[in-house]
Amino acid sequence: MQVLVRDNNVDQALRVLKKKMQREGIFREMKQRKAYEKPSVRKAREKAEAVRRARKQARKTAIREGLIAAPKPKPRTGAPRRPGMPSFSQQPAATPAAAPAPAAS
Repeated sequence: MQVLVRDNNVDQALRVLKKKMQREGIFREMKQRKAYEKPSVRKAREKAEAVRRARKQARKTAIREGLIAAPKPKPRTGAPRRPGMPSFSQQPAATPAAAPAPAAS
């Protein structure tokens, strides 16, 4: 694994390295290797992980093909990321369309 240090900015390089290691699963593997894991326990864990991966892939495929509905996106809250940009809560509400008057009988 390789990270470039630009302009002697070691802090940024460390953040990039940590993110790469997190994505690769190195921290998870180090935590697992702290103690001995019996082969039977390891097989059960790996099988459970494989089942989780297969279910996740099947769910994504079903959503992509339209067989099941996609989960609703979580509403974003908090301040806008850039100054001057309106957040979702600051946008004006849409005016409802005029309802037709009831017919007089």
